[in-house]
Formats: sequence, structure tokens, C-alpha cells
Amino acid sequence: MSNQTPTIDRLLNLVPDAPESVLVQLRAHPELASKQDAHGYSLLHAATSYDHIDLLRALIQEFHVDPNLTDEDGETCLFNAESVDFAKELLALGVRTDVTNSDGQTAAEKLDDEDEQPEVAAYLRQSATETSGPSTHPSDTNGSITQDEADPIRPPPPLPNGVQVTVGTMHADEVGGEPDPEFRRRIEELAARQDFEGTESQSELRNLVTDAVSGLHGTGQGSATRRRLE
Repeated sequence: MSNQTPTIDRLLNLVPDAPESVLVQLRAHPELASKQDAHGYSLLHAATSYDHIDLLRALIQEFHVDPNLTDEDGETCLFNAESVDFAKELLALGVRTDVTNSDGQTAAEKLDDEDEQPEVAAYLRQSATETSGPSTHPSDTNGSITQDEADPIRPPPPLPNGVQVTVGTMHADEVGGEPDPEFRRRIEELAARQDFEGTESQSELRNLVTDAVSGLHGTGQGSATRRRLE
């Protein structure tokens, strides 16, 4: 083969048993790094299928192959992951978990089968959940987080249906005591829930506001009276 110009098919055949030879050929013919065969199968897919981590890293970091290259079925190399450790490496190298194949499945969904890699699927679902959580605060030019970034001013959560708020002014002697800390805590917990817009959370918020308002107007207790929230 040393006297022949390599092709992507020849390189793919070398991957299982001679990944080092593939790298030698690629350094002489780097244009082949991103090539795909007639079915869209690439060296990324092959390196993942045979757990050749050094070849995978070289393809992405040295030869700048798109880590999310897809085959004819719309699948990235992540769909070929055989172990959790390899899947972790793929994600660290920039492979996305939200790419769907021609059947509309993500890698986690396809691999979540006893004949596939259910452990890898479980890891990918967990990773996707963590990624979709709160993002880190941006840093200033010195690498530190400013106070405004650490404690941004956020708009209040939307009120549930049937609840209205009237804004006005009050005299100092009309103002009651400090806001009930328990009421405030429960409002903040509700607002922080991922399903805040859902029916259950909105119903809880509506009941909470109704209880608080009715407590402020207890018979003979004056406007500063607060109902203790259970």
C-alpha cells in the first residue's frame, strides 16, 4: 500500500487493526481525514466503533474534522459509542447529544436498547440534563464575576390566571411589618421550578397568593396582619 495513493476505503479498512498506519497515511494525505465512503461512513465513525481514542483525537484536534460529521443515516460518531468513557471523550471533543438521525432519534434514544448500549444512553441523558441546567456567569475582563453578573435583576414570574396586582403608593403609617419570610421562600421555590409554567405549579402559586391575600384582610386584625403560612 505504500506505493499506492490511499483512498478513504483503504483507510477505513486499516482502522480496526492498524490505527497508527492510518495516522501515517493521513499526515501524508490530510485531505482524506474528512472523507466519507459511499454510505457516509467516516474515520470518526470507525475510530469510535473500534475504541481508538488516539485516532479520534488526532482527527478532530490535528486534522480539524467536524466532530458532528454525519453518515447517510444522519448519525454522528456518538451513535457508535461502545462505552461511557468513550462517550465522555466524544462530548469533551465537541460532539453534540441533540443530533437526531433519519428516524428522529438522538444517540441516547437509539442506544437505549438491550441490544445496543443502555449504559451509554443513560450517561448521555444525564449529560444532556446537566447541560440544559443553569449556565455559568460570564466573567469580566479580569476573569472574575462582577456583582451585577452574580446577582442579575430578573423580572418577576408571571401571575396565574385570575390573579391581579394593583400598584400604588402608601403612607408610611399604612405599611405593615416585614414581608413574611416563609411566604417569600415558597414564592421563590415555585419560581425556580422547571415546571413553573405547568398546571400544577400555577395552581400552587394561585393558592399561595390567595392564602396570603386573605390573611392580610383577617377580621379585626388590621392591614398589617399576616396570616402564618403552613
